[in-house]
Amino acid sequence: VEDKIQTLLQKLETEKLFLETDLSLRKLAKVLEIHPNQLSQLINEKFKLNFNTFLNQFRLKHFLQIAEDPNHQHLSILGLAYESGFKSKTVFNSFFKKELNTTPSAYLKNR
Repeated sequence: VEDKIQTLLQKLETEKLFLETDLSLRKLAKVLEIHPNQLSQLINEKFKLNFNTFLNQFRLKHFLQIAEDPNHQHLSILGLAYESGFKSKTVFNSFFKKELNTTPSAYLKNR
């Protein structure tokens, strides 16, 4: 189990699979060579999160990193969100607000 978790984190952090907007539980399970149900259970038990929340946390972390990067200053907030793997403005905004208790624009204005 621990080796599956390490492989999962490595694939997400090193290969940045979370940047794929169409990454699904099924696709990620295929990459890891495990059954989708097993991957879902692994994420639920180890991280106490569902698949989408787990993935969106990686995306949010990436968004916060690239928002600080001068090479990405030309992008709008929504552009940064799309660059981070979010595929919907609504999902991005609501996830951001839920996780950080503020809006993306307020957060970026106050950094």
